[in-house]
Amino acid sequence: MMVVMVMFGVAVATVLALTAFDENLMYFYSPTQIKAGEAPESRAFRVGGLVVDGSVNREEGSLAVQFTLTDNAETVDVSYSGILPDLFREGQGIVALGSMKNGKVFVADEVLAKHDENYMPPEVAASLKASGQKMPEGMGM
Repeated sequence: MMVVMVMFGVAVATVLALTAFDENLMYFYSPTQIKAGEAPESRAFRVGGLVVDGSVNREEGSLAVQFTLTDNAETVDVSYSGILPDLFREGQGIVALGSMKNGKVFVADEVLAKHDENYMPPEVAASLKASGQKMPEGMGM
């Protein structure tokens, strides 16, 4: 009886640990996957791509900014309210963490930019490669 109770306790603990682990995973989706409806509506995830030239729109007197990300196949609009990284600029690779709102706009809680001119986040590089597009000059993993 004692062995059965111990095994039951271990099984319950394992299920609880795996459930907590799954709830804290942050999956990556490209703009193409988001447009295809593969991204979840109800939980946070990461999206990455290149900031489209001319798409950055900052609201005067506010930290709010809107911009568009692309994997050179599809685009997704991103809204963010906060201080952008110093290295954030148009044409550069970024990864944003957040969730979709109304199935149209990705609302970012955090924006991460690459750290030098020769680096692109691995997820963004893989997404660009999967879309059959070339990476911009000077970028690689």
